Amino acid sequence: HVDIPYMECLGGKAGKSNFLVLVGEVENLYKTRNMPPYNSVSTPTLDLHGYTKHDALHKLDESLKLWVEAAMKGAYPFVIQVQIISGCGGQILSEAVEDWIRKKKNVANAPKKRYNKY
Repeated sequence: HVDIPYMECLGGKAGKSNFLVLVGEVENLYKTRNMPPYNSVSTPTLDLHGYTKHDALHKLDESLKLWVEAAMKGAYPFVIQVQIISGCGGQILSEAVEDWIRKKKNVANAPKKRYNKY
């Protein structure tokens, strides 16, 4: 197991620094039994370090369009894994990302058991 600095926050600050999500058309989003294991090399990553909450939400919305398009160009079930990094500066961004994930029909939290950090 190799720790990546942004994967875990130090200093006891609240908030999650890293999110693995699935993105795709709503009707396909939960047909993900055959998803490949998480691979940090081929998984699109959006790093929101240094963004304001407003700018981060705008960037997430912009990126979502591209991610859904990429998922639809891929293979069945037309769903891709995406990593969103909110950083450890405070919980404002992590709470905004969590809320954004909950509100977007094309986005779901990745099942934890299918992904590893190796």
